Amino acid sequence: MSSVITLRRAALLLVAAAGVFLLTHAHAQAQWWKRAPVDFEECADAAEKAATKAEKTSALADCNAKFAGRRKPGGGYAYYDFLQDRTFDIAGPNPTPEEQKKIDAAYTAYLAKERRNNEAAEAAARQQREQQELQELQARQLQQVALRTDVERVPMPVERPKVQQTIGQRKGAPCAKGSFSCEWPRLSEGLNDLKKLFNPAPSKPAKKS
Repeated sequence: MSSVITLRRAALLLVAAAGVFLLTHAHAQAQWWKRAPVDFEECADAAEKAATKAEKTSALADCNAKFAGRRKPGGGYAYYDFLQDRTFDIAGPNPTPEEQKKIDAAYTAYLAKERRNNEAAEAAARQQREQQELQELQARQLQQVALRTDVERVPMPVERPKVQQTIGQRKGAPCAKGSFSCEWPRLSEGLNDLKKLFNPAPSKPAKKS
């Protein structure tokens, strides 16, 4: 009788021990599944298992806030700085303080370069405007010179010769009475008549029959 009781107690103890082992093992597995993600990719995989679309979107936003780096195919992580449009290699899922200092220094150099580029572009645009204004000024000056040259080439009206005026007067144009220009034609005709009286033209010889 005593042996049966002993065996029964032993069996109860064995069952109890097995139950404690199983409970401990199940608790350990639950803790492994509930551990925090180590990087963005692991966090995003967990977010994909969300029940609703809203929960998934919220979980992905939390992943972006917690992890700045992204896994690289060959190992390690990369950090993309959208302000510089540049990617930096980092050791872990987030930049270390030393890595963040290098990223900030690169951004300062980036801003300085952008400022120099903007100043150079403004200087080039200003030079182009000045050159264009100079060309327009030269074109206007050439146009003015061409206009003056054309004006100088136009012939000025000249006074009619006095001989032409005298001919016009002989053809009936009015003239002042007693002026030489009016009396000279009549005097010339009278002199011609006197020459004919004193110097008659020789008679033509008679034709022989």
